[in-house]
Amino acid sequence: MNDLVIIGCGGFGREVHDVVDAVNSQEPTWRLLGYVDDAPSEKNSALVAKRASGIIGSADRVLQDVAPAHYVVAIGRADVRRSVDKRFRDAGWKPASLIHPTASIGADVVIGDGAVICAGVRVTTNVRLGYSNHINLNTTIGHDVVTGDFVSINPLVAVSGDVVVGDDVLLGTHCSILQGLSIGQGATAGAGSCVVRDVPAETVVKGVPAR
Repeated sequence: MNDLVIIGCGGFGREVHDVVDAVNSQEPTWRLLGYVDDAPSEKNSALVAKRASGIIGSADRVLQDVAPAHYVVAIGRADVRRSVDKRFRDAGWKPASLIHPTASIGADVVIGDGAVICAGVRVTTNVRLGYSNHINLNTTIGHDVVTGDFVSINPLVAVSGDVVVGDDVLLGTHCSILQGLSIGQGATAGAGSCVVRDVPAETVVKGVPAR
């Protein structure tokens, strides 16, 4: 068993806990030490406690008092996730990759460290996922897709084949990306949008077709 902390006790952090439990139900792999959060709300603290877990401290306290172990950063914002991840890596902690057992992963797929792949995700073939990708519930990723680092793909997204997704991209719930397009670094595709042309870096697009 490997010791693990979840950084962030919000909704996604608790969904990550679900992934940990599902992995352990197949093969005991992770010993969850608890959550790390600098400012947990009363509501989130109570919900964590219902899971028979708890918040073991702020990042500063954990980095000072807890021996380096594995971690997963369950924070959606790419800039915050990147900053927190660097602190833990620099302190000698190891990023964990968590893949729900109901996800399907095709042939010749490379998944970067720090990934969270949730229930029902479908990744086909010859795919390259970068560092610290969050792939949420029931997303599909087609052949030959390449993603950068710190990408967040929300539930029910459909990424068609041969798409290139840059670093720090956010794909909103239920959006679709058509074949062969590129999504520039730091761009956002809004929920429910249909992306039909390349998206420049640091651009927000939304609608059908996305503009």
